[in-house]
Amino acid sequence: MIRNAIQRFMYGRYGTDPLNLFFLVLYVLTYFAFALTRFEPLYWVSLVLIFICLFRLLSRNIPRRRAENAKFLQLTTPAVRWFRLQRTIRRDKEHRYFKCPNCGQQLRVPRGKGRITVTCRGCGATFQEKS
Repeated sequence: MIRNAIQRFMYGRYGTDPLNLFFLVLYVLTYFAFALTRFEPLYWVSLVLIFICLFRLLSRNIPRRRAENAKFLQLTTPAVRWFRLQRTIRRDKEHRYFKCPNCGQQLRVPRGKGRITVTCRGCGATFQEKS
């Protein structure tokens, strides 16, 4: 019964998205920093962050919230991709990764083949590398 009431209340409201989760994590970190240091401006910053998060969560202006989230994702996607690529490179013990000197595309070649000629699939450039 209470679940239905919450569902009815949230109907037509924006809800959560990655930007809201970012604000929530930032809120927790700033409040935790405030709890450790008792530096009062951190408390006020954390309070503003939680109000922004709640405002976005309960907003009925869905197109505006989607546009904000799209801008946030546009700004953060390159960094997220870079971190994921670094994690993949670190975990992959069977391949070496190179960047094409011509177009910058990431290329993967098998490890342990000696000096090889790598051909970029994107631009067709060839270069020598040690695998």
